[in-house]
Amino acid sequence: MSRIEVLLCAGTACLSSGAREVKAALLEALAEEGLTGEVRIVETGCMGPCELGPIMLVYPEGIYYIRVKPADVREIVREHFLKGRPVRRLLWAGELPESKEIPFFSRQLKVVLANCGRIDPEDIEEYIAVGGYEALSRVLTEMSPEDVIEEIKRSGLRGRGGAGFPTGLKWELVRMAEGSPKYIICNADEGDPGAFMDRAILEGDPHAVLEGMAIAAYAVGAQHGYIYVRAEYPLAVQRLETAISQARRYGLLGEGILETDFSFDVEIRVGAGAFVCGEETALIASIEGRRGEPRPRPPYPARSGPFGKPTLINNVETFANVRHIVVRGADWFSSIGTEKSKGTKVFALAGQVKNTGLVEVPMGITLRELVYDIGGGAPNGKKIKAVQIGGPSGGCLPESLFHLPVDYEALTEHGAIMGSGGIIVLDESACMVNVAKFFLEFTSEESCGKCTPCRVGTKIMLGILERIARGEGTEEDLVRLEELGHMIRDASLCGLGQTAPNPVLSSLRYFRDEFLAHIRDKRCPAGVCPDLIHYVVVPELCRACDRCRQACPTGAAQGTPGNPPYRIELSACINCGACFDACPFGAIERRPGRKER
Repeated sequence: MSRIEVLLCAGTACLSSGAREVKAALLEALAEEGLTGEVRIVETGCMGPCELGPIMLVYPEGIYYIRVKPADVREIVREHFLKGRPVRRLLWAGELPESKEIPFFSRQLKVVLANCGRIDPEDIEEYIAVGGYEALSRVLTEMSPEDVIEEIKRSGLRGRGGAGFPTGLKWELVRMAEGSPKYIICNADEGDPGAFMDRAILEGDPHAVLEGMAIAAYAVGAQHGYIYVRAEYPLAVQRLETAISQARRYGLLGEGILETDFSFDVEIRVGAGAFVCGEETALIASIEGRRGEPRPRPPYPARSGPFGKPTLINNVETFANVRHIVVRGADWFSSIGTEKSKGTKVFALAGQVKNTGLVEVPMGITLRELVYDIGGGAPNGKKIKAVQIGGPSGGCLPESLFHLPVDYEALTEHGAIMGSGGIIVLDESACMVNVAKFFLEFTSEESCGKCTPCRVGTKIMLGILERIARGEGTEEDLVRLEELGHMIRDASLCGLGQTAPNPVLSSLRYFRDEFLAHIRDKRCPAGVCPDLIHYVVVPELCRACDRCRQACPTGAAQGTPGNPPYRIELSACINCGACFDACPFGAIERRPGRKER
């Protein structure tokens, strides 16, 4: 038995930071010191704090090493593994607490993410060792399909894909639907900018999703399932393929599962990356081999899914909750969260916040706790202005509303949505006109074009925002934005168009003063919109290093090396910001307002 166990994060973020190179260096250093047999290395899924990778969690002490480089490994092996002295410069904040005592983790409640970062996702026996497939066994031997559905209904689990539809009710509708065969679909087409919850679950605990799908299939009477996953998630696809192969080999997928008369199998369908395919009818069209376009509903997929057959569609996080509800009971699950929003929710915390990454918290936690207690607040002492929650379909909420509980009803009431779980934190350097424009650019580009309100309306709204960002807008434009937003929301065919105006409407609701500053004063208060800012040299800070002149593409930055101060000729400046980025002394400032020539 190993004296030391090293859990090495091998999620996408850590791999991109060099986790595989760290492992190679670790194996080499262990061999040099004769410790190969004493240290067990386990490649896990995402541990949560993605920005701090590569991450190593060392047991039995529970020591958390962050930003580990191959050059650091020999020091860790010699000092920690041989001498028992942890390398403090690589510890989280230089401290020695176990992960559960670090504020980022201590405020979380990990249910769906319980195994992520703790087991090898490519070893089914590790999953079984922590209770994996116990729920499926219990369902097949002790519960009827109706019992399973009733347990899910009592738990209060709602779909984690964004709409929050009661999961048990959806299962019941598919169970009662006429037609055969029936299908199960796991929607893993996660396309929101800044969202990576489903990817992390599939990479870190793929068997939990397969087990949830199998339980759902038993409950609704399906024998075949699809996992529709984005092509941009190659590691998730690879680990799913491994998990499916292992589950078949262990008799947990395929014919006669666990020697019962229940049969169920799964295949992966890789999507080409169209955001609209996250909408279930467009996803169904893609699975059938057609162009991913939505269709009018009804009929809903519960009655007519792929090939016209009754189909259950849930997302990755929803299926990953199922095994825990079966094993620990509906009462346990419903005791977490709020009256109408039960359980936990996984969020991808990104943007201008110290601790970015994946977090899982009880429903009902406040935005303030999420952003400040877990996220650590804004870096560099800046003030946080807002959060954009729910992805391109969501809304922007100001800091004054951070007392709101994170649940479906509270967020919807104030102009945002839960969405799949993306939260982007915006500090005072963010321009809300630009933020609204960014998300509308995304949805306008991703529109399938099938319905006129979405295809044409989003482009008209985008054109208005672009004019405002250039300082060419009028106050009448704000009225038109609101009118168009409500029209597009009410008349679009699918959820993409129906929610596309949300970032714009919520920004207008809470940050109208910023829009008016662009219109009335011809200035961008945050200093972001290129046409409404200008650059100046601060004479007392200029060192005449000549870097600004070398970086400037138009010759606007002018001066003689060694002879400060330099100056910027505004008539030649195109506001590209190259000088601002190049100056090592902070001598170039970006100031709001049109440049004066």
